[in-house]
Amino acid sequence: MIKETPPNIEELKRKANNQNSWRERLEAVNELKKYDCQQSRDILTRLAIHDVVFTVKEAAFRAAQAMNVTKGGKPLYLGKKPKGNLVDGITKKLTRVRDSLPENFTLEDFKAEFQRLYPAAYDAYDGDKGKQFDKWLNNVIPMLPKKK
Repeated sequence: MIKETPPNIEELKRKANNQNSWRERLEAVNELKKYDCQQSRDILTRLAIHDVVFTVKEAAFRAAQAMNVTKGGKPLYLGKKPKGNLVDGITKKLTRVRDSLPENFTLEDFKAEFQRLYPAAYDAYDGDKGKQFDKWLNNVIPMLPKKK
C-alpha cells in the first residue's frame, strides 16, 4: 500500500460519486485501496457505509478494513446483503417505463427506456442482480399494476 494521495484523485472522486455506474465506483475502489491517504479512506468509508450496490459496498468495506479504518472510534460493519427494494418507489418507476413504451415492447426496449428514464435505479438493480437482471425484469414486468 502506498502512503500518499493518488495522482488522479480528482478522477477517482468523480468515479466514486458516479451514481449511474456501479462499475466505475468499483473501479475507483480498486484503485483507491492501493493508496493509504485521508482522501482514499474517506471515499472508501462512504462507499462501504452507503453504496446501494452490495458488490461495491463489500469491496469498499474490505479495502477500508485493510486500512484499519474506523467510524466514530468503532470498526466498520458490513452486515448482510439487503433484501427487498433497493430504490424507493421502484414499482412506480417501472410502471412508468412500461407505460411509456408501445404495446409489443421487447426486454431490450424496456431496459433501454429504464436506463434512460432512471439511470441511478437501473444501475442499482443491474449491479445488484448481475447476471440475473434480465430474469428479474422478466418476473417483475408482468406483475406491474395494469394501465388505467
